[in-house]
Amino acid sequence: MIKINPDEFKVISRYVHGLTGIFLEEGKAYLVETRLSSLLTELGCASYSELYYRAKADVTRTIDKRIIDAITTNETLFFRDTSPFELLQHKILPDLIDKRTSKASSLLPINIRIWSAACSSGQELYSIAIVLKELLPDIKKYNLRLLGTDISDAAISRASYGEFNKFEMERGLPKEKLLKYFEPQGDKWKVKDELRAMVTFRKQNLMEPFVGMGKFDIIFCRNVAIYFTQEDKARLFHKIVDVLEPDGYLIIGSSESLAASSARFESKRYLRAVFYQLKT
Repeated sequence: MIKINPDEFKVISRYVHGLTGIFLEEGKAYLVETRLSSLLTELGCASYSELYYRAKADVTRTIDKRIIDAITTNETLFFRDTSPFELLQHKILPDLIDKRTSKASSLLPINIRIWSAACSSGQELYSIAIVLKELLPDIKKYNLRLLGTDISDAAISRASYGEFNKFEMERGLPKEKLLKYFEPQGDKWKVKDELRAMVTFRKQNLMEPFVGMGKFDIIFCRNVAIYFTQEDKARLFHKIVDVLEPDGYLIIGSSESLAASSARFESKRYLRAVFYQLKT
């Protein structure tokens, strides 16, 4: 494995930060070597400096995309941490539906718009779709928009295809849900069409403007801001304010807090879970 020297690490870490918002602190040289060594070999680069200059000169931005795919963590599983999905099922969705029903015309479907930010290969959004399917007996009464976004082209492609290996299916997905919502494809499992039709995936860099996103009732933004600087976290949650409905709900990672990132949100607790809403 080609080693990265301290000067190269500074250059590469700044470049990765510019591409993704991910801040690679000192001591993460091993991570860069682990994630990018195969790309160096594939491109025939003799050093990380050469990779950097090749990427800067690549007008197609193909190398940038490969760097993003390699560096981003893409760690996810179905019903990850459990409590956010219990919160969604038992608290947030019932409250949201009550509020929307009281305001809606009986002739129009009720809008429910949910965004899974940094969705990786899609397990979080498919888990949300399963919760909706099981909670709402007449799902046609609702105008659902379930959006998953990620910075990685490879992650979005995988999420859109909706195929997962045996190991991925066994991480967090109960067997009865596996058999109900997925079908075997050789040694893998593919999401059934009825569930796949509920969700949409697109590329979105959280450091860039949220163009054409619209408004959301519920936003999941879990375990991604932990890789950002405090300044970038503040920018991210400032933008999230603009796309969250005034009475909407924000769910972040269980180890995260907005205390130092945004004064616009207040935390609320339900059983073991914490969620955020805009201050009124």
